[in-house]
Parts: sequence; structure tokens; C-alpha cells
Amino acid sequence: MTQTTAPARPQSDRIRSDQEPAPSPRRAGPLGPQRVRRLGLHLASVAALLVVWWLVTRAGLVRPLYLPSPGAVWDAFVRANSDHPIAPGSDRIVRGEQNYYLWEHLVASLQRIAIGVGAAVAVGIPLGLLMGTTWLGTLLEPYLSFLRSLPPLAYIGLLIVWFGIGDTSKIWLLFLAAFPPIAMSTISGVRGVREDQVNAVLSLGASRRQTLTAVVLPATLPEILTGIRVATGFAWTTVVAAEIANGIPGIGGLAYLAGEQLQSALVIACIVVIGLAAILLDLGLKSLEKVLVPWRGKA
Repeated sequence: MTQTTAPARPQSDRIRSDQEPAPSPRRAGPLGPQRVRRLGLHLASVAALLVVWWLVTRAGLVRPLYLPSPGAVWDAFVRANSDHPIAPGSDRIVRGEQNYYLWEHLVASLQRIAIGVGAAVAVGIPLGLLMGTTWLGTLLEPYLSFLRSLPPLAYIGLLIVWFGIGDTSKIWLLFLAAFPPIAMSTISGVRGVREDQVNAVLSLGASRRQTLTAVVLPATLPEILTGIRVATGFAWTTVVAAEIANGIPGIGGLAYLAGEQLQSALVIACIVVIGLAAILLDLGLKSLEKVLVPWRGKA
């Protein structure tokens, strides 16, 4: 009885099968183990802070005027977002705080931020490109540094004299707070462009405008977006100063007015909303940066 054997594979097939790459590991989803651990750590730290805060107020270690309890802050937040009697037992119903809900105060401040920072972007980026590529940088940069070093409260009174107590003075203040970081980051980005890239494009016959739009601006875009993030954060921290005078509606104006009226719980509620809004703004700008400059850190 003859025994049949399977034909041996050719040597080339064995070599090819041995050299086949191993299957790549599956990418982690949007909620991978690291992100879950990071989220859990953040939630645990917030919970620990709330527990310590509650224990301190529960034990009476600090007077409620100086540090209200978490429950009082939550009640102030709910009260600021609902219709409620003007006083216990009164039939007169008021709307939120200062006749606006808290979210309406926040939207009013965001609108001022958007106009002020938007104007700073529209002026700061072209001026920064011009200063970074011409002699105007040497002439104007000291004035830009001087403007960047001024605290907003130093000229809020002058802006009110010039433009009144309406939104115009507030938007100008936010513009002046956001303009220097955007312009200076643009200048820094332009000066960081490699000269051999510019010379290579020029040697191929590109004009100055083509060099600016095809080489300088894309290479500068990561720095510009970083400057916009810094400027937005700086303008957001200036919102309370901008809304000191006639800042209603406005989250900064509400926080300032509540402090004058010794409503500590409402002040803390406004502070928490301001902080959370700033975090969401920064996350939005970081997401925009990933879309516009996906090559950052990879090239």
C-alpha cells in the first residue's frame, strides 16, 4: 500500500509566510483605558474636594458669608436659572438674577468675547505677518510689548471715558487683552520658518505673495492657533473687569454685583460657571487645532 504525502511548499512560499507582518494591534477607542483612568482620577478629585468643602462648612469652621456650603451654591445656581418669589411669601415673581437667567448672562459675556477676540484675530494675524516679514517688526514690537504688559484695570476707566459704559468699551477692553498674544505668536511663528524652505520656493519662481500663502502661513499656523488659545483665555479672565460698569447682562457683571451684595453663594456659582466655560472654550480650540494642523508634532 503506497502512502501519499502532501507536496512540500516551495522555499519562496515558506520565506514569504515567515516574513508576513504580524497583525497590528487594535487601536483604542475614544474611551481607552488611559482616558478612563484619567477621567476617574478627575472625578475622584472633584468628589474629594466637595466632601472636604461640605465637612468644613458642616463643622462651622468658616462662616457661611465667607464660604457657603455646596448645597447653598447649588441652590443659588438653581435660583439664578428659574423664576422665583422676590422674597419668601411674596407674590411678586422675578426672573433669574437681575431679570436674566444665569445662562443668559453667560451668553452675553460669550458674545462680547467672540466680538473682541474675533476683532483681535482679524487685526493681529495680518499685522503679525507684516511685522514678521518687514521692517515694521523692529519699529512696532516695543509698543506691542508695552501694550501686552498693561493690566486691563489700568485703562478700563479711560475706555469708559472714550466709549461710554455700554458694550463698546467692554469689547475694546477684550480686544486689547487678546490682540498682543495673537500678534506676538504670529511674529514668532513667522521668524521660526526655515529660510531654506522660503529660498527653495523663491528659486522655483514663486512670488512674494505665493511664498507667504504657500509656505509662511501654513508653517506659522500652529503658533497662531496657540496664540488664539492664549488670547481667548486672557480675554476670558478679563471679562469681570470688562463688566464692572453696567455689565448686566454678563456673567462677570453678575459675579461683581453679587459680591457687592454679599451673596457669596451666587458669587461662587458664577465662578464655577466661568471656570467650566473657560475649560470648554479651550477644549473647543484644541479640537479646532487638531483639525486645522493635524501635522503638528508629526512633521
